[in-house]
Formats: sequence, C-alpha cells, structure tokens
Amino acid sequence: MSTEIARPAAVLRAAPFLGFAGFGTFWGVWGASLPLLRTQAEVSDAEFGIALLFVAAGALPAMLLAGRLIDALGLRVAGVLLALLGVMGLVVSVTSATYAALCVGILLAGASSGASDVAINTLAATVEKRTGRPVVARSHAAFSATVAVSSLGAGALTGLADSLLANFAAAAVVTVALGLAVIAATRSVSAQDAVVPKSQDAPAHAGRALRWIALLVIGAIGALAFASENAYQSWCAVLLTDEFAASSPLAAVAPAAFATTAALARFAAATITFRRPIVTLASGSVIATTGGVLTAFAPTLPLALVGIVTAAAGTSILFPTLLSYGLRPIPDESRGRATSAISTVAYVGYLAGPAYFGLLADATGVQQAFLGIAALTAVLLATIPVLSTLKRAADVRSPNETPYSIRTRPARTHRTPEP
Repeated sequence: MSTEIARPAAVLRAAPFLGFAGFGTFWGVWGASLPLLRTQAEVSDAEFGIALLFVAAGALPAMLLAGRLIDALGLRVAGVLLALLGVMGLVVSVTSATYAALCVGILLAGASSGASDVAINTLAATVEKRTGRPVVARSHAAFSATVAVSSLGAGALTGLADSLLANFAAAAVVTVALGLAVIAATRSVSAQDAVVPKSQDAPAHAGRALRWIALLVIGAIGALAFASENAYQSWCAVLLTDEFAASSPLAAVAPAAFATTAALARFAAATITFRRPIVTLASGSVIATTGGVLTAFAPTLPLALVGIVTAAAGTSILFPTLLSYGLRPIPDESRGRATSAISTVAYVGYLAGPAYFGLLADATGVQQAFLGIAALTAVLLATIPVLSTLKRAADVRSPNETPYSIRTRPARTHRTPEP
C-alpha cells in the first residue's frame, strides 16, 4: 500500500477515538457542572429533576433519526454532530435564566447528544469491520477515561472561576476541536464511499428481516446492561453515605472507582470482546452478578467498594460487546439505522436503571436493592443462548463482501505527457 493511501487509512482508524473523547469531554463537564447549572437557574431540586428529563426527551427521537442521516450523508456527519454538541453546552449555559429556557436548552443538548451517540458508534463499528480490530470496545474505554479526566478538570475549573459559562466554554473548545478532527479524519471516505452499493452488499430479504429482529433483541439485552451500569454509577455513592456513614469526599470515591474500572476493563477486554463476544458476554454477566451480590451483602465499606468495582468490571464490557457483535454483519448502507435501532432500545434501559433501583431501595433499603441489579445481569446471562441462535440465523453475508478493508480514495497521480 502506498504512503498516500496508508496515511488516510491510519487517520480514519483514529476517528472513533477522537469522537468518543469529545463525547466523554462533554458529559464529564456536564456531570461536574450540574450543581452550578441548578444554582444559576434558581430552581428547586424537584424542578431541576424534571428539567433533566428533557435530556431523554431530546435524545430518543434524535437517536431514531440520526441513523438515516448517517446512511445518507456518510461518516463525516459524526464530526458535525459532535461539534454541534459542544455548542449546545454553551447554549445551555447562557439561556438558563428562566425555567422554560433551561428546559429548551437541555432538550437541545439531549437531542445533540443522542444523535452524536449514534453517529460515533456507527463510525466505530464501521472502522472495526474494515480493520478487523476491536475499535468499538476501545472507543467506549476512551469515553469512560475521558469522562473521568474531564470531570476532574471541570471540578478544578469550578474552584478557580466558579462559572458555568467557563466550564462549558472549555468543553466546547475541546469538543468542537475533536469534532473538526473527526471531519478531517473521515474526509478520505466520502458519502458515496461509505455506502457500499446494494448489489454488492445486500442480504436476502428474509435474512434482512430476521436481522432487524435480531437487532431489536440485541437492543433489549443492551437495555439490561445499560440499566445495571447506570444504576451502579448513580447510586453507589448513596450506598456509602446511607449504609456506611461515609463522608461526602469518601463517598465520591465510589463513582470515581466505578468509572476508572470501567475504562480499564474495556481496554483490557477489547481483544477478547472482538474475538469471543459470546464468551465475553457470559463472563461479564457472571462478574457483574457476583459484584451485585457482594455489594448487597457487604458488611463493611471496603467490601462494598470491592463489590462496586467488581460490578463495574462486569457491566462495562456488556454493551460495547453487544454493539460490536450486532453490527458486525450489517451492510455499510444500513449500519447507521442498525446502530439507531440497538442504541435507542438500549437507551431506554439506561434511563430506567436508576429509577428501577430507587423503587427497590424504597421497598428494601439501598444496600439490598443491589440484589435487584444483580438480577438484571443474571437475566442477561440467561438470554445469551437465545441471542446467539437468533444472530446466527440472521447472519446472511454476501459472498462479495470484504469485511476488513479500509476504503479510501485512490492516490492521484500526475502523468507527464509523452513527447
């Protein structure tokens, strides 16, 4: 392969990591800046909780529509949507003077986030298929790592400036810059290159219908994974304060340890996630369930932290594995829509997880409620044989398909006219 072709191929391989780093930057700053946002908007806790629901209200329809946009316009859309997400953070910071404006701003940020989520996952799945490397799992690891780093950075900036606008301006600079980098990295793949002609890569009609059923099943299983992961992330600090009388700084160790473990687990398990997805799903489910049981019965704070970290190692690898496994046989021209199908269904679980845990905690207590989260990953484990069978039945691949090849524009050559 010539240097001219190898260089854009290498740049394209970096694009998913740039995209997920930008996405993680935004959400790390968002989480650390919520107290400032609530103070600036001058709303009650109940009003603020309702306003935050507009993240989901914007994200879900945007996730459904984003896939079609990507399939029509190509991979470069991921960078555009990511840059838009950074701008939406600024919009929220400057338009939150009234409650109505706060809700509208959060709605727009949620829509941008949902669309960006589908776009960068489509990009990662496409590059993974064309390179034969575990790009999806490693990209999700980059997201977790960036969330942790940007959260700490936003906390430090708050200590210096105590300004919501400063936090989101910093996030916008990084996110927009990374969005532009994604656009540049995908420039070698035009919208036409990103879509393989149907005559080359289209499955039979029956196989296509079964494949979409499989995608919805994968999304439903992904909902269990997301519900478990978000419940731990949202409630582990509450566990330490309510059940073990931990101080606020000590309780903050729990979500930080969870996020750090998630990033490390995704990096460490990336290769086996790609090569042995069923084994990874089974192992992750068992580890997550074990962590939930240990957390529910831990008699001391250190053992509870061990349970939380164990659960993080298990739950963190589940959704990236499902996404990689489900999207691998999907033709290029419909991968965006397939990503939308899986991600939108799974996102319902992400939203429901903390609320499900809250209902359990109200009935049984916070610590015992972790048994209910362990039950979710146990159910996920039980669904794996069904998933594997349905996926094999739907896996109809065209004999002309080349699964692992970076497609770039051929290098231009200049010929000297012969005399």
